[in-house]
Amino acid sequence: MPITPITEFKAAETKAEELYEFLKSLVPYISSSEGCLSCEVLRSNEDKSRFTVIEKWGSVDLHKKSVDNFPRERMQAAIRLFGASPKGGYFHT
Repeated sequence: MPITPITEFKAAETKAEELYEFLKSLVPYISSSEGCLSCEVLRSNEDKSRFTVIEKWGSVDLHKKSVDNFPRERMQAAIRLFGASPKGGYFHT
């Protein structure tokens, strides 16, 4: 069943531009992963340090496989950009 993971991010103080660039840099990796139907990064109009990533996948398993295969060192390097733990979940129509 197609699924839509939606994840919200909050940047650390003074790190909004870096986090935005990092999230945008993930789009080619995500979009080229098996089962990905689309991916976009959105930035809040009210709070420039808040971002939402909306992905569409063929299934939860395909999304989880992509996350498991993402280079850990890239994610570890980005941890300093987060002002809070990302939060989100899976949604469907």
